[in-house]
Amino acid sequence: GQILRTSLAMATVLGKPVRIVNIRAKRKNPGLQRQHLVSVKAVAALASARVEGAQLGSKELTYYPGQLRGGSYSFNIGTAGSITLVFQAIMPLLFFIRDEVRISIRGGTDVPWSPPIDYVRFVILPQLRELGLDVDIVLKKRGHYPRGGGEVVIISRGRGHIEAVDKVYRGEIEYIEGLSHCVRLPRHVAERQARAAKEFLARKYPGIPVHIDLEYYEPSRDPHLGPGSGIVVWAKTEYSILGGDSLGARGKKAEVVGEEAARKLAEDLDTGKAFDRHLSDMIIPLAALSGEPSTIGGSKLTMHAYTNILVVRKFMPKIKAEFSEGGEIGRPFTLKLLPS
Repeated sequence: GQILRTSLAMATVLGKPVRIVNIRAKRKNPGLQRQHLVSVKAVAALASARVEGAQLGSKELTYYPGQLRGGSYSFNIGTAGSITLVFQAIMPLLFFIRDEVRISIRGGTDVPWSPPIDYVRFVILPQLRELGLDVDIVLKKRGHYPRGGGEVVIISRGRGHIEAVDKVYRGEIEYIEGLSHCVRLPRHVAERQARAAKEFLARKYPGIPVHIDLEYYEPSRDPHLGPGSGIVVWAKTEYSILGGDSLGARGKKAEVVGEEAARKLAEDLDTGKAFDRHLSDMIIPLAALSGEPSTIGGSKLTMHAYTNILVVRKFMPKIKAEFSEGGEIGRPFTLKLLPS
């Protein structure tokens, strides 16, 4: 899935046709699933592209990009498939579309193995704005696994380019915020998640302000399919924003959910790097497409980050990707991207 999303974005911005084979070949359900298919359709619509092999279960795709264009679009994943991964696929394109783009996507907003919508809203978007994208996301309804039913609207206007990335260290922690939510569940679930996260972070970082908002609904006014819960916490630092998240699940105590999100944030903060484990992989294609020398300090080199480096080099063979620190999976790193 990561290879597919990054390849489509790189192909579109660089104007290079691409053929992708063995898509998710080793997965239990190989080939394109609904979330991947909607990612393909969304990128293709924005890029006026021609696509061969865009069917459910397809393990091969050929993509011919066209002209990027703004306008209004609507996509329905039809399951609890991740809306945020569809956003990840189109994210690099939005920088290069100067006209307003308005995209409505239905599906899952808070589902396993993908960034929660609050991580996108409060951690990713502020940093995309720093790179030159005027973007906002309106959360209309949450969707959790397995029922979905979520809806978001993405509104953006690009400047035709991406600013270079030059962030290695986070600097001092200024404050920590968060949002704990639950739908089709008692209010105390959101409260307990928030309390556990706040207590952990207050112990870990004494003297640093911690504030976590609650989102819950009275049963008679809850519009969601649910049930579901989750929490995202983020730290505003001198030079960056880092986040940590966790989702509720059947049999998983709310206190465990809250502490898990806080612990993930703390682990990444303690490396001193500018980007958390998730954004440090998503930022790599953006940095490469800026066309300028970039330096990225990541708290953990994940397989997604390593994969993105390899895909970027496939499309931009002359680019130099050098680790001045780290380079081992699971370790903090500093990556320099140098265009030819």
